[in-house]
Amino acid sequence: MTALTISNRDARRLWLAQNLIGTHLRDPAEIIRQLGFLQIDTIRNVARAQDHILWTRIPTYHEERVWRLLKSRALFEHFTHDASLIPAEVLPYWTRRFSVLGARTARSSWFHSGLGRAEIQAIHDRIAAEGPLSTHAFDTRHEGPKEMWARPPHKKALDQMWYAGRLATAHREGFVKFYDLGERVFAGGIDHGTSEADQIGWLHARAIDALGVATPSEIYRFWAATTPAEVKGWTAQAGLVPVEIATATGGRYKALAAPDIEARLAAAPEPGSRVRLINPFDPMVRDRDRIERLFGFAYRNEMFVPKAQRVYGYYVYPLLEGARFIGRIELKADRGGDALTVTGFWPEAGLRPSKARDARVDAELDRFRRFAGLAQVVWACPRP
Repeated sequence: MTALTISNRDARRLWLAQNLIGTHLRDPAEIIRQLGFLQIDTIRNVARAQDHILWTRIPTYHEERVWRLLKSRALFEHFTHDASLIPAEVLPYWTRRFSVLGARTARSSWFHSGLGRAEIQAIHDRIAAEGPLSTHAFDTRHEGPKEMWARPPHKKALDQMWYAGRLATAHREGFVKFYDLGERVFAGGIDHGTSEADQIGWLHARAIDALGVATPSEIYRFWAATTPAEVKGWTAQAGLVPVEIATATGGRYKALAAPDIEARLAAAPEPGSRVRLINPFDPMVRDRDRIERLFGFAYRNEMFVPKAQRVYGYYVYPLLEGARFIGRIELKADRGGDALTVTGFWPEAGLRPSKARDARVDAELDRFRRFAGLAQVVWACPRP
């Protein structure tokens, strides 16, 4: 089959459409279903990642509304490439993931709690008897150096059982996780009788549906729940469309597309000129290599890079204007001063000054400070 050629402009337009940028959807559950899942993160620099990601697509969204969907069981929480909220429809295809992660964490020194089997079972039995409990309900203490990621023994035991599906997230209050028995949270338990082959095939098909076009490695990285060899075997018989995609620098690369790719390209809207503040954990920018190929935007998350080694800053947001990234901006919520503070701003090289663009940046910052419940935007760095 001759490969379908996709221009760089069309590839960008398609990627924005696949990520529901500019969508008219207003249902958070449907947004998450179409994206595939929603990564969650504890850091509340201005707003937590899961809330910011939904607000980018739903202007009327309010912080922490997503936890209602977790409590109602429309979503469940588990681990894709990171902690994520996953639509309940995925659960029948997640059995192997529970098994693999349960076995992996049981072998890992990271999750070795130092507690005996009876002590771990006692934690499980207490939750069985009392109902959902947070880590604060237990009082074991970490012994040894106070390292950044050090956790008490009961936390390690809770998390290992959580990965295996013996325990599950019943709900969250703020960001505090409450653990309950897996069989009480997961409808039908974690084993729905779906064959391993059907689980693998469904996850790969769902990945290409969410991505639109992808290389085999991008399909693999979407869920991080299968293996590269399993992706290769599936793509060989899945009836996908071969494509060649133009990069931002004028090159091309080969990929695969959903069977209805031409209809998707025709339906993808033009992105307009609005400036959007994108969260570092947004699915649109999660695959940094893909973003660099398609948009020519070299973005890296430096939160966990030592301060002296950062090129930009701690929590730096990509700025998207229409279908191109125009720079990055570092923001901080000054709760005491009731302000959204701009602490760094780096336009992309070659970006021409524009009063209209400046006004669009200001409008987006104003929208974001209102979402965060702050009274004003304060620039603590020079404006280019």
